[in-house]
Amino acid sequence: MKLLLRFPFLILLLFSCQSPVVGMDGSTPPSHQLWNELLKSNVKSNGQVDYKGFIREKPKLEKYLKLLSENAPDRKTWSKNQQLAYWINVYNAFTVKLIVDNYPTKSIRDLGPSLKIPLIKDVWHYKFFKIAGVEMSLDEVEHSILRKEFEEPRIHFAINCASVSCPPLLNEAFVVDRLEEQLTRVATAFVNDPTRNNLGVTRLQLSPIFSWFKGDFIKKGTLIDFLNKYSKVKISPSASISFLEYNWKLNE
Repeated sequence: MKLLLRFPFLILLLFSCQSPVVGMDGSTPPSHQLWNELLKSNVKSNGQVDYKGFIREKPKLEKYLKLLSENAPDRKTWSKNQQLAYWINVYNAFTVKLIVDNYPTKSIRDLGPSLKIPLIKDVWHYKFFKIAGVEMSLDEVEHSILRKEFEEPRIHFAINCASVSCPPLLNEAFVVDRLEEQLTRVATAFVNDPTRNNLGVTRLQLSPIFSWFKGDFIKKGTLIDFLNKYSKVKISPSASISFLEYNWKLNE
């Protein structure tokens, strides 16, 4: 502490390196009905997104985003599942906004250089929205909140990065009373999707998601243990694993 008092800039550095704690005392979980309606209208069952449709309904999208921004979780009173559903919807809805605001684009990754904002290394670090008055990026929602605060590996199949190889954007909002069923459904669909994973008894070709976030999937066993919870193929514990290329083309 004496060192911090002698060098005040260290205090600034310390706190600037920490992720904001985002919450709102006394708030109640907002309705996700508007988002549900938008998804039903503009996302096919296979996850293909009609961004032009979202553009036509942009006032409705903005109304929902405002609802999210002004109703951040009360961490003392909201259940874990209420918070989890909220943050998954935040990530997906603001990702759609990012594409809508910069449409047309061939890939979400192309938006990083086009933004020309100093000190951001990619589009996911771009702070383009606020939650409870706090400027935030998609990276913070994913890594500082969803992955850090919830021990739930299935979030990787629930959040969508607007790309072909991402888990499909579910064409319904995540809601607390159906959250467990929804997470199981998207996990099962993604694991068994032959366009994203090739599963065999002794040989696997997997989405890079299982490499990038391997630590999230092996907290209660091996990666194959995790896959076998959802795979229609009974995978051998000694199966060989390789990883496919990731297609960052826009998911439209």
